[in-house]
Amino acid sequence: MERKHFLKSLFVGAISTPALLSACGKESEEVTPTTGATGTTGTGTSGSCSVAPTETEGPFPTKVPASYVRSDITDGKAGHKMTAKITITNTNNNCAALAGAVVDIWHCDAEGNYSEYGGSGMQSTNYQSVHFLRGRQTTDANGQVTFTTIFPGWYSGRATHIHVHIYSASGTSLKVTQIAFPEGTGTAVAAVNGYAKGMSGYTTNAKDNVFSDGVTQELATVTGSPTAGFELAISFGVAA
Repeated sequence: MERKHFLKSLFVGAISTPALLSACGKESEEVTPTTGATGTTGTGTSGSCSVAPTETEGPFPTKVPASYVRSDITDGKAGHKMTAKITITNTNNNCAALAGAVVDIWHCDAEGNYSEYGGSGMQSTNYQSVHFLRGRQTTDANGQVTFTTIFPGWYSGRATHIHVHIYSASGTSLKVTQIAFPEGTGTAVAAVNGYAKGMSGYTTNAKDNVFSDGVTQELATVTGSPTAGFELAISFGVAA
């Protein structure tokens, strides 16, 4: 089954399955009216204290995330270097920095493939025995974690994105969400240009099944260049 057909099937099934709809759709959980990031560059932060939207984990979550406590998650994968800084705030405490939260991230490689999966119709390349581009970190006193990775590639049916799962210090799941990337002239997505595969057939945020209802609270700030590397920054609010 092609990935785009699989993703479409999730949303078609959600029409008749309330539980799946809840898992795959965004949750509106504003604490106060939001005036968050807009435009093609994105601020990476919200102008108010709002809970981040809930998104699907997708078909490729990390199988044993506790085994990958590390900040450098490249595992030798080729691609443009990127530093990802994610800040977690507590919406139950006026969006103060949330120290001690556990943050998992995972994303595809430059060719659009995920580690820990493959050898099937959804992903022909078999990467079941490797674990690249997956990692876990605990937020510091500023509520921040930092990962060294590569700029993600893309695959059919999805815009460029990073998956994020946030837990409390005790291991309670607080939020599953995703990071979107600014698009258009002058952005990092345009500069990377899909790596070797180019951008023919690329799905934009506006047409992506996950992001099409808006990316205001999920749109990162991404600066840098392919030669110098990129820096990503974003803040997510959770009810802790």
